[in-house]
Amino acid sequence: MSSDHPTLACKRVIWVVYLLQCSDGTLYTGITNNLQRRVDTHNAGKGAKYTRCRLPVVLLGYVEVSNKSKALSMEHRVKKLRRKAKLDFFNIVE
Repeated sequence: MSSDHPTLACKRVIWVVYLLQCSDGTLYTGITNNLQRRVDTHNAGKGAKYTRCRLPVVLLGYVEVSNKSKALSMEHRVKKLRRKAKLDFFNIVE
């Protein structure tokens, strides 16, 4: 069997680290492999505990990474940053 066979082909999953702005102006950083679904989940009140009482949220930016491990590592680093540095990381001008 060829590696070109559709059932055997590896599907490349893109992970993203994303930045949301909550209704109170605070920022939230997370990761996902389906950005639109994740933002919709946050806005449905079924996302992270932090965002549930700060709805609606708005997507400010995201960065694509090659795998979940890198996404988790980047998310951890970004969460440690101050607000201005987070916005700079995602190239957002306030």
